[in-house]
Parts: sequence; structure tokens; C-alpha cells
Amino acid sequence: MQRLYDYLRRHPTRVDTFWAVVLFGMSVVGEAARADVRGTGDPLLGVPIALLLCLVIALRRRMPEKMLLLSIVIGVAQVLLNVAAGPADFAMLVIVYTVAATGARWASRTALALGLCAAPLAQLRWPNDQTSFLGNIAIMVFQTVPFALAWVLGDSIRTRRAYFAQLEERAARLEKEREAQAKVAVAAERARIARELHDVVAHNVSVMVVQADGAAYVLDAAPDQAKKALETISSTGRQALAEMRRLLGVLRTGEHQEAGEYVPQPDVEQMGDLIEQCRTSGLPVDFKVEGTPRPLPSGVELTAYRIVQEALTNTRKHGGPNTGASVRLVYFDDGLGLLVEDDGKGAPHELYEEGGPDGQGHGLIGMRERVGMVGGTLDAGPRPGGGFRISALLPLKPAH
Repeated sequence: MQRLYDYLRRHPTRVDTFWAVVLFGMSVVGEAARADVRGTGDPLLGVPIALLLCLVIALRRRMPEKMLLLSIVIGVAQVLLNVAAGPADFAMLVIVYTVAATGARWASRTALALGLCAAPLAQLRWPNDQTSFLGNIAIMVFQTVPFALAWVLGDSIRTRRAYFAQLEERAARLEKEREAQAKVAVAAERARIARELHDVVAHNVSVMVVQADGAAYVLDAAPDQAKKALETISSTGRQALAEMRRLLGVLRTGEHQEAGEYVPQPDVEQMGDLIEQCRTSGLPVDFKVEGTPRPLPSGVELTAYRIVQEALTNTRKHGGPNTGASVRLVYFDDGLGLLVEDDGKGAPHELYEEGGPDGQGHGLIGMRERVGMVGGTLDAGPRPGGGFRISALLPLKPAH
């Protein structure tokens, strides 16, 4: 049964043609009976008109506007040729419904107007002599109602289809928006992961490289210093592994880690340890805190720590020998200020302006992204008189 229903839905014209054939057969029988019994029928005119009306039924869904015009011509011909209405005139009701449901707006309005005029014209053209004037009026009204109902039904179907089409369009649009939001979220998460990996790896590995080079240089002349450098490499490597475990723990969704398994995210309070690590690795750093320290949002804490970490890493990478740095942390009433300066030779211009070639310069890109996420501002560039400067202003909100 379902196959039959699907077939009928896929071939609407064949279904309409079937009913057109049935209606034509009924019309031919009706014309013959009328000619034999009453002597009022004219098969030479009635049969061709019935055939054209059945054609309207067969092609109503394929070309509704054209079939409406054809039915109008046939109706006018019936009036002029004095061919009384028969079973085939049921096509008038069908085409009114079809045009109201699927046709153009002008065709729908035309079908309504002519449908309301069809019954009065037919009653005036072929009045019932055995019925009173009021009876003819009643018949006229009774015959007009089906045309009005056919149009109302078709128009309601049109409205219902438009409503469902709008719902489908809205659902499709929402689905596309969800996909776009998902892609944006994935891109943002990838950028966050890239920033974290860069900050963790770049800083700790740079410290380990500096210490390894120093240990190799003084291994024979000063074994104690080489041992101290190796201890620094070991502690820095452990710190890097702890940071990596913390990052991987954050990325694992749906798993329950025990408290204390991963170290917390670094914050401003740990900045002193970061400065001391840099001093141990051979980079002199002057660190000062101005203003009254206060609790900060976790995002601002992490952003401030990572900016200082990346700035000092860049100083070691690009500052050259005998380079010193200074870090200023300033608590304002409505913001946290960061100023990191060095007196080295500074980073190449393309690194801080264009991101650098071959994947270099991601540290400064990560800084700008971090600062932008908390609504702050960042300025990076060479200092007057030599060296490099990074300044940032992070807006503060009371921590709850």
C-alpha cells in the first residue's frame, strides 16, 4: 500500500489523467442520455467541450495558469453556443482549487472572481422555468458556495505549504548557523591550544637550551656550574611536563581527574617564580609591582603570566648577549598594566609586524589574541635608544 501511495505522489499528472478519463466517460454518457431522453443535448458540441474540460483536469498541476485560461474560454463558449452545464463542468471547481493552491497570485484572484460569477451566469443563461424567481436565486447562491469553498480550501493549502516551507528554511538556516558556530568554536579552541602549547614549550625549551649550552661550555673548567645548569635543565623539564599534563587534562572531556593530578593554571602570584627562573638561566630581570595587589579574574591572571613569559622568552632568543630586562606590574583602579622592556638588539621587524616567515612570530600573535580575549590592548615594538618593549593594559573586574 505504501508503494502505491509513493507512486501516486511521484506521478500526479498520471493520477489526474485517470480521473479526467473517468470524468470524460461520465460526460459522454450524460450527453447521450440527455440527447435521447430530453432531446436537449448536442453531442457535436457537448463532447468536444467535455473533452477540453477533462484536459483541464489532466494538466491542472503541470500548468495551472494556462488551464485556468482554457477553462475560461470553454465557459464563454458554453454560454455563447448554448451548451448547458454537465458533469465535465466539475473541472471548473477543480481548477479554481488548484490555482488557489499552487498558481500565481493573479491567477488565484481571477479564479475567485470568475468562480463567483460562474453560477449566476449559468443560472441566467439556463434558468429553471418551473422554479420561481426566489427559487432561482436560491439555486444561484447554492451553486456559488462550492466555488467559494474550493478557493478557500486551495488558499489555505497554499498558506499551510508556505508556513511549512518557512519552517524548513528556518531549520536549515539554524543548522547552518550551528555548523558555523561549531567551526568558529573549533577554530577558537585550536588557537587556544596553540597558544598554550607555544607558551609552555617555547619558554621552557629556551631555558633548557641556554642552560645546556652553558653547561657544555663550562663542563671541564667549572664542573659545579655545569652540575647546577643540569639541575636547572632537569627542573625546567619537569615543569614543562607538568604544564603539558595540565593542558592535556583540560583537553580531555568526559574524564574525571582526581584533584591535584594536574597543576593549576599559572597566575600573577607565580610570576616571581618565573622571574627567578629567568635569572637562574642567566637573564638579569628587574621586577617591580606597583599599586595595591588584588584578586584578578582567572583569565586576566593567565594572560598576564603568559605575556611576561613570552616577552622574557623573546628577550633570550633575540636580545643577544649581556641583555638585561625589566618587568613592571601596575595595579590601576580599573586595569592591570604590564610593561616588559629589554636593552638588547630587539626582534626583527617582520616578527612583530607581519608574524614572521616560516611559522615564526607566533608568540606575539598569541599575545595579541590573549589580550583581545580579555578586552585589553597591547603594544609591541622597539624602544627608543635600543631594545624591545611590550606594554599591555588588561581591564579589571572584581573577582567573585
